[in-house]
Amino acid sequence: MTVGAVVDDPARGRAREGYELAVQSPLMPDQPTYIVTGGAGFVGSSLCAALRAREPLCRLIVVDDFRSGSFANIVEAFARAGLAPFDGTVIASSVADIDHFSLLAESRAAVVFHEAAITDTTVMDERRMVADNSDAFVPLLAACAGHGVRLVYASSAATYGTPPEAGVRRAFELASAGQPNNVYGFSKWLMECEHRRAASAAPREPWVVGLRYFNVFGPGEARKGKMASMVYQLAQQMLRGERPRVFVDGTQARDQVYIEDVVGCTMAAAGLGERSDPEPGVYNVGSGAVTSFDQVVAALRVGLGISEVERPTEYFEMPALVRSFYQDYTCADMSETKAGLGWTPRWSASDAIALYAEMMREEYRARHHPA
Repeated sequence: MTVGAVVDDPARGRAREGYELAVQSPLMPDQPTYIVTGGAGFVGSSLCAALRAREPLCRLIVVDDFRSGSFANIVEAFARAGLAPFDGTVIASSVADIDHFSLLAESRAAVVFHEAAITDTTVMDERRMVADNSDAFVPLLAACAGHGVRLVYASSAATYGTPPEAGVRRAFELASAGQPNNVYGFSKWLMECEHRRAASAAPREPWVVGLRYFNVFGPGEARKGKMASMVYQLAQQMLRGERPRVFVDGTQARDQVYIEDVVGCTMAAAGLGERSDPEPGVYNVGSGAVTSFDQVVAALRVGLGISEVERPTEYFEMPALVRSFYQDYTCADMSETKAGLGWTPRWSASDAIALYAEMMREEYRARHHPA
């Protein structure tokens, strides 16, 4: 197989051309190369912008099949960061169709950030979920380990399911994962299992870090549709003049973590934070605190300037289908994240939600009431 051969399908011509460009460009010592799979998604596009802001001369290679991501996410992420337009390489292909060994060898990538996945937790096609999320991860993991390339991948708090800590409302410790409530969480757990096998089999542990993202919210998530955060969904309801609707009785609580913190921790896991030598392993990424549904609404009211009297909260019963896999409580134990990665969250959920609400209010006004 030649370096440019992503797959043999002629319809993938553009992906092949982009691939060749990515691996044939001259590499200067001060131009590290970063590969971001799922780079056209919510977290991936924000990560690309943060990498460019940190290292203006870095080369960015985005791998995305655009089933759920969009070019617009990349464009907007760079604009929000006050950066020049994106000038990296985009390989329009699924992760499963990439020859990772060739790409890593020829591009001499410093880090691979693996964000690509099916993230819709309501998908019930178990074969598709496992194939796309965990099966596709195995050759990428092998290539990174074989080439000695740093790999940071997105796992999920869904790997916990409903651990004992949830019943007593205590932060989730890393060892409590492994009994997910849905196939999405199971697929992420399988990725972690492959990671552990690779680490134990290698003579020297590869630099691989898995990050269990909790409930991520912030600018750039609008195109996630029904999978956008609760913070986003409630804000849009209120901006449309509707009452915010939450499940009875509003005391359900989640670890809501701002996108800036998620990106910051993801970069720290690659040695691009305060520590250049973080410990490989699996870590939680959250705020380390819980925010009840009622508290989310209260923070939104601050940012949107909409009072309870003006638009009272409406409570409704949780549908039975949702109840079967719903997590009433999540909270990340961040102690090992601080010890292993040297990273702690910078944002409190309430402050970030209020700030984000202000942004959404201004965007809504500009869109619906232009000057």
